[in-house]
Amino acid sequence: MRIFVTGASGFIGSAVVRELLEGGHEVAGLVRSKEAAERLEAAGTRAVRGSIENTELLRREAAQADAVVHTAFYHKFSHAGLPAKLRIMLGGSPGRAAARFMAAAVGTDCHAIQTLGAGQSGRSGALVIAIPTMTLTPGRLATEEDAGDASSIGGGRVASEKAVLALAGSGVRASLVRLPPIVYGNGDQGGLLPSLIRAARSKGAAAYIGQGTNHWPAVHRLDAARLFRLAVEQAPAGTRLHAAGEEGLPFRQIAEAIAREASVPSKQIQMEEAASYFGWLGPFVSTDNPVSSALTRERFGWNPQERGLLAEIAQGDYFTDQSLR
Repeated sequence: MRIFVTGASGFIGSAVVRELLEGGHEVAGLVRSKEAAERLEAAGTRAVRGSIENTELLRREAAQADAVVHTAFYHKFSHAGLPAKLRIMLGGSPGRAAARFMAAAVGTDCHAIQTLGAGQSGRSGALVIAIPTMTLTPGRLATEEDAGDASSIGGGRVASEKAVLALAGSGVRASLVRLPPIVYGNGDQGGLLPSLIRAARSKGAAAYIGQGTNHWPAVHRLDAARLFRLAVEQAPAGTRLHAAGEEGLPFRQIAEAIAREASVPSKQIQMEEAASYFGWLGPFVSTDNPVSSALTRERFGWNPQERGLLAEIAQGDYFTDQSLR
């Protein structure tokens, strides 16, 4: 199959590209920089320079492909184009800038999904997008049958989920892969695990909130990439897949594992301290986000093969990477 991948140079997208190539597919990848394009070309992938804001480019590439994998999202202000940056900075109260950024990021994402879907419509093409599991209702074990919850901590992204599932009835084999808050593995510098490690080092302790019994799912990036390939190849329209290698580790266990490797103590803090300790991550750290992948494993034969999160932390590579200090 000819497959177009957005976010192709990212931590997850690059693993998806490699998995698709190894599966015998022909891949084109969307990247923003010349350096990223050169890395893709060297790996045997056709590089497409551009942004998910360029709808003409997205429509053209989707129309030329048999399937699309959409992993790109504006996680940082620097990712947005100039018009979006101006709207975010000048669109109102400075205290609402973060909300304007998220609205702009989700709006761009939904427009990209609709554009990519239009390129696949009528051709029985596949469209697979990445969505965070923190769009799910907290406090109970979520399954693939659960719809996104707009009132959840990640509820802003539910609009993207609805956009892709709406395409499932229009001749597009549209599906989504839900990713845990911690996707880990070699090359991880901007994910949530490095952020937690940096916080532990800067504060001199690895913290958890209250008793730390809230659960976070996790998956190795290579296992996640395998699931994206399976979704491209097999997932029927309207399918939700869960890339949860582990359905939910108590956050206290994650903090204690970080503490051991970072040579700092673990520490219990209260909810009112979370913002000063974790910054923007504060509201997420206390979220209880257990996620089952039982239906995904049964339906698609997905069996995670890489080591688990606690073993990855204990292996130590995250603590020898100088860029994470």
